[in-house]
Amino acid sequence: MFNSLKKIINQNISEIKENGLWKNEREIESAQGAEITVNGKKVINFCANNYLGLCNEPAVLKTAKEAILKYGYGLSSVRFICGTQAQHRQLEKSISKFLKMDDAILYSSCFDANAGLFETILTAEDAIISDELNHASIIDGVRLCKAERYRFKHHDMSDLEVKLKESQKQRARLIVTDGVFSMDGEIAKLKEICDLADKYDAAVMVDDSHATGVIGTTGRGSAEATGTESRIDIITTTFGKAFGGASGGVTAARQEIVDLLRQRSRPYLFSNSLAPAIVATTQYIIDNADTFIKDAKTRLEKNTATFRKAITKAGFTIKVGKHPIVPVMLGEATIAAKMAAGLLEENIYVIGFWYPVVPQGQARIRVQLSAAHTEEQVDKAIKAFIKIGKEQGII
Repeated sequence: MFNSLKKIINQNISEIKENGLWKNEREIESAQGAEITVNGKKVINFCANNYLGLCNEPAVLKTAKEAILKYGYGLSSVRFICGTQAQHRQLEKSISKFLKMDDAILYSSCFDANAGLFETILTAEDAIISDELNHASIIDGVRLCKAERYRFKHHDMSDLEVKLKESQKQRARLIVTDGVFSMDGEIAKLKEICDLADKYDAAVMVDDSHATGVIGTTGRGSAEATGTESRIDIITTTFGKAFGGASGGVTAARQEIVDLLRQRSRPYLFSNSLAPAIVATTQYIIDNADTFIKDAKTRLEKNTATFRKAITKAGFTIKVGKHPIVPVMLGEATIAAKMAAGLLEENIYVIGFWYPVVPQGQARIRVQLSAAHTEEQVDKAIKAFIKIGKEQGII
């Protein structure tokens, strides 16, 4: 019975391996943190989204334990049946206030938030205008929707305006962008996007997964960083990066949008409620955001600036910016793979990225700084990059 399908699957697997695109997962034998154990070896971790260093913050762990004892391990239900606890609604109110939006709705991940958004609020009469480098979760969410699809060239406001003009026949239009692009660490041009949205009567949606808690004066994300807080209509984001690194996502938006999502968003209606421990820890982090974010952001920004300056001075090419995502551009996949392997020998844990994750010829190592990194760890990473870079003839 499986023969025909097996042949197809094996052919796909062979093609992936032959093209050098097979992904091997290294097993981490310790808790997540600035230093982890891989294959019995302690290495410094520069590829996690643990921006604020909260994955193993003692107070966060204590809150999670207390939540399990009080609220249980899981809900075994969806929200509208018997899966809504008081803490779920409290977190929704707190995150919407934190992001300065009307209301919010929780999901098991930001991937689910994006999957459940577009088909719920838009129909074939409408249009979605999306940045060509948006995250896979946005792309998949858009595919589920019957709205007309337009893609504008990355960061190209002239092309966005062209697409807005081309789509004027549609009933409603939604401009969609990452707040921070995960492979480049670039912040979206939200002011210019909002100006065009005002001009052409369009709404704006931002996925702020790599921005919430990370950028903006108080960590409120790309809208705060670009001065567009009151102009964004929909924000999706995650609790699985800066806010503790577990899982969970949210859509914060205009009240009418959240109300409709509660009634019709399929990942919300048909997925188990967010686990009590994650709700409680996220609530704790938001309640103490001024302390957590202020202190951690100071360390994070210092680590980021130190690494960016030193790696550029050494002769590496990086994407210009201030985000703790630092793409070290290497061009070819084989070079990126060898560089990552060499760095692992120096106890620096990074991952190479190449096509199809990034465009052809733009292979890179994506370094991610954390507030948990010490000055010594950052310095060790810089020295390792320089050593292996010279050995590989990159610098």
